[in-house]
Amino acid sequence: MKKTILLIAALAVIITMASGKVVRRQLSIFQHSVPETETLAPETMEFVYDYRWCADTTGMLKDNMDGDNMLLQIGPDGLSKFSSYKNLTVDSLLMRSTPEQIQNAAIEGKLSNGDPMTIYKNWPAGKLTHTEKICMDWFRYTEDMPELDWELTDSVINVLGYECQGARCRFRGREWTVFYTEAIPLSDGPWKLHGLPGLIMKASDEKGHYSFECIGIKSKADRPITVYQVPFNTVTRDAYYDTKHRYDVNPYGYYEATTGGHITVRDEAGNLCLDSYDPIELPFEYIERDRKR
Repeated sequence: MKKTILLIAALAVIITMASGKVVRRQLSIFQHSVPETETLAPETMEFVYDYRWCADTTGMLKDNMDGDNMLLQIGPDGLSKFSSYKNLTVDSLLMRSTPEQIQNAAIEGKLSNGDPMTIYKNWPAGKLTHTEKICMDWFRYTEDMPELDWELTDSVINVLGYECQGARCRFRGREWTVFYTEAIPLSDGPWKLHGLPGLIMKASDEKGHYSFECIGIKSKADRPITVYQVPFNTVTRDAYYDTKHRYDVNPYGYYEATTGGHITVRDEAGNLCLDSYDPIELPFEYIERDRKR
């Protein structure tokens, strides 16, 4: 599918402290159109989660938490989709707007990207599929549905009026504590978490670097579960993380290497950032710590 770039926004944030500096770089690429989609199944229920993650585990940035609202769509035969609600909203805006309206919305910051990951459980059956756009390219990897060794706890909390039982497990380098409710008998949850006798309503790792909490439920939903029809690069989980890391440590260099384009980065005073193409040390860890670099 032809990709037309509407706007490229680059942002470099540098915080200098007595012990050193933290650099965060962002690259946002907006396009005129939404890719065609394939409908996988109708949904039966949907849940909105408040997703939070620590963007700076060094503690050097004052505002070190980022977040997004994520949508868990439940379909038949254990199929589910977990994706950014913000991206879904942007797609809807693009589909009903004129090019001029899209241009203005981008300039006004109304087309900011949400989290790029999408997690499909039981697509295909018995498998977990992760899709994500990195810079201008789409990636997909498929793995066996993870087997999580849950240990039930005595903890009980209330989430959205539902009594939730506690459980914990260690999964790919993090100790997860979750709360699930048997009142919603779905063995599913946010991200890759699943396998309990009820929907996981709240989850966080032991350091509080990643967390999910259900903030909305629609029991009679009719939004289809879809997947973009784009030329995915089919890779392994290891290859995905290799590519993601290469992009995260040097997004402008990655863009130049993969598209042939160039990005000029200036500071607030208009001066060129001469080191903008130098790789940086990431101030955070990925949610799957077994892929730590």
